[in-house]
Amino acid sequence: MEPVRIAVDAMGGDHAPAVVIEGVVDYLHENSRDENYRIVLVGKEKEIHKELKKYRNVPLDRLEIVDALEEISMKEHFLSYWRKREQTSIKKAIDLVKNGKAMAMVSAGNTGAVMALAKNVLGSLKNIDRPALAIMLPTLKGSSLLVDVGANTDSKPHNLVEFALMGKIYLENIVGIKNPRIGLMNIGEEEVKGNELTKTTHNLLKQLEINFIGNVEGRDVYIGEADLIVTDGFTGNVTLKVSEGVVEVMLSMLKREIMSNIFSKIGFFFLKHSLKRIKKKMDYSEYGGALLLGVNGIVIIGHGGSNAKAIKNAISLSYKFVAEKVLEKIAQEIGKMQESLKELKYV
Repeated sequence: MEPVRIAVDAMGGDHAPAVVIEGVVDYLHENSRDENYRIVLVGKEKEIHKELKKYRNVPLDRLEIVDALEEISMKEHFLSYWRKREQTSIKKAIDLVKNGKAMAMVSAGNTGAVMALAKNVLGSLKNIDRPALAIMLPTLKGSSLLVDVGANTDSKPHNLVEFALMGKIYLENIVGIKNPRIGLMNIGEEEVKGNELTKTTHNLLKQLEINFIGNVEGRDVYIGEADLIVTDGFTGNVTLKVSEGVVEVMLSMLKREIMSNIFSKIGFFFLKHSLKRIKKKMDYSEYGGALLLGVNGIVIIGHGGSNAKAIKNAISLSYKFVAEKVLEKIAQEIGKMQESLKELKYV
């Protein structure tokens, strides 16, 4: 059987290529008995080899390297990276997926660049109008999938319906949640609340054969009342960024209070294991990265500050995505529902 090839952008992220190579090496060591995969490192070949020399017993037979002369910086604007795109590590990694030389790509690089190039090169899946960026968030009851967190800042009701269906298929096949509870992000629980986008979307979702539980408010995101929360990319991105900021501030405040006096330090001694478990649950690296659902290829986008653990987990996520044939299932599910959606004047 042909091994699963996963293209990894070696130059993507705040700490690339060192952290990316470390994450790849960790994945190789942890999966040393699995011979059904290959990692294709895409980036500046000399720098990749230099980083690989830092590690012992790297199974080089599982690695391939594709040289890329250019890289896209984390804050580089559209016109700048678009001119040089053909020689960049992001574009070359996506090209490998497009040409069938890789089955998935992972990048912790410039999110806007990855999304723009993936949309342009791979195009959308059949029956999907727009891709969406989805990410797992920790909750009191486990975790929830938030879709969209930034791929589309101006969505239509039928786009949000597609996001709901794609998220449903992801949760069922990757996370193992059967008939997931789907909520619509809104400013209130009542059907009459919200703008035209949310009110029209609510009407569409409640008529489909899915487990739609209605509107959920921002305060409910981390409670865990819904397995999947659907929203437009503008609102989703703001929600995500506010959440990241709150986590950082709370951890900093907690650390400051713990170190403030001897009694706090003593209390920390008894609570440190519980606090470590909480920190682990809130750690983005546990989830690997966000998924660009709806493009005709598997694309995982990691946080710019991804550590080696996040890179390793992103590779694992992409491998599972391939193994479970999630792309095919999304296309099939959307296709089956086209008639129902047409009856709702969805198209």
